[in-house]
Amino acid sequence: MDSSGLRRRSLGFLIQSAYQLEVASLVKYTALSLFADRFYTSLTRSKQDTVARNWLLQPLRESNLQLFALVSLWISSKIHNSHPLSVRTLKSFGDNAINEQHFTFRDFLEGVLNFEIRTLKISFVYLEELLIHFKAVARVGELVNLEVCMDIMDLLYEKDETSILYSSPRPLAASILVTAYLITVPNETWEFPLLPWVKFVTSCKEEYILEVVKLILTHVIGSS
Repeated sequence: MDSSGLRRRSLGFLIQSAYQLEVASLVKYTALSLFADRFYTSLTRSKQDTVARNWLLQPLRESNLQLFALVSLWISSKIHNSHPLSVRTLKSFGDNAINEQHFTFRDFLEGVLNFEIRTLKISFVYLEELLIHFKAVARVGELVNLEVCMDIMDLLYEKDETSILYSSPRPLAASILVTAYLITVPNETWEFPLLPWVKFVTSCKEEYILEVVKLILTHVIGSS
């Protein structure tokens, strides 16, 4: 089994499902965090007894991971939405989107029973806050589009070496903002001292931010 390719396809399925289900960006990125950092890590550790006993993982197929991607969206919508996605809606969506097999309502519930569900503040939330603050202190901030930032975030989930950046949400948010600034703002308007400002408001090391920005730019340019 190509675990790297399986992970990438599963994350792609989650992103596409979020788009088709028209969930909010916060729901989408919380679901990605749940799936990539919580579910997938645990699911691929076959030596764990609690995981090994779950029939959904015997054997671990792409369709099973797609189920857990939908479960992540369901949990995230319950956390953030006053009217969350229903299990019935996701069951109907899964019947059409997951080709290999059809799952029952019980399967969706079993998908979360053996896992301790908790979420921390994610990169998307830090990024939104940073961008709002940036636009409040500098006119050039209006040139940085949140959609561009989210496109960068989606691309970072494509490879293991870039998706691991999500384990440090605040520095990643700062680095994505700087990257989006470099990509979207014309050179002649680069007057605002963005890097020192980001370092000040996030307490992140400037050297680390620059290192992550270089990694992001390399990946984004290579994907374009």
